[in-house]
Amino acid sequence: MPEGPEIRREAKRLARLVVGQPIARLDYRLPALARRARSLRGHHVTDVTSHGKAMLIAWSNGLTHFSHNQLYGEWVVVTTPEVDALMAERPRSVRVVIGVERAAAVLMSATWIELLTARELAVQPYLARLGPDVLDRGTTAPGVVKRLLDARFARRSLAALLLDQTFLAGLGNYLRSDILHLARLRHTRRPADLRAPALQRLAEAIVALPRQSVRTAGATNDVALMQALAARGVSRAARRFRAYGRDGEPCWICGTTIRRVDVAGRGIYFCPRCQPA
Repeated sequence: MPEGPEIRREAKRLARLVVGQPIARLDYRLPALARRARSLRGHHVTDVTSHGKAMLIAWSNGLTHFSHNQLYGEWVVVTTPEVDALMAERPRSVRVVIGVERAAAVLMSATWIELLTARELAVQPYLARLGPDVLDRGTTAPGVVKRLLDARFARRSLAALLLDQTFLAGLGNYLRSDILHLARLRHTRRPADLRAPALQRLAEAIVALPRQSVRTAGATNDVALMQALAARGVSRAARRFRAYGRDGEPCWICGTTIRRVDVAGRGIYFCPRCQPA
């Protein structure tokens, strides 16, 4: 499932395409939304952003498009002539088309789509339970430290906490492993057990790595190291992550073999030396 950085990159791409532009084609191919979608005719998109793993598209009539990609959904950008071909090839997959003069944003395969008034948006069940978005400017390391020490979160393992969207929205599995590697902490630790320097390292990693992932299209490894590895001919797939997916490979920092453990059915990757238990 895409994580917060992937959805934020999608939002930025859609914003560049449709914000403020005359809408040449609009198609919500969901009977439950047909009536409300008709009220968008003649209006334009004012903003596109994300919160956690949800896409939010604001319209000039006050409605907001909410969608969650879940496992298989994705937004694709195609040229105007390609829209009809896509709809002919995959008629059951096309959910929403928002077209401007020469291109269109097309939502494929998503099953959770809503058009919401401001009042409905404020109480939308998924959004209402989310913590602060890890990518928002207002999410800072001092603020993250406070949440780590909050009674709701302080005694939970970092393995569980870093996937809990009520703690911070937008984190996911690859970010979890690499945040902990950067912070030099094992997934079994709890915020309540950490001293101030470790809490600070963890909070800074939580803020920094998702933002780096947005800038680098999903890479969480040290940027200078990735550049050096690229110059040596190492593939992007091999140099992209700090620890995630690298079980059996040497740690970039100390050379110790990266290990994988499964927690609640999902893999966590760590360096036994850099992240002591």
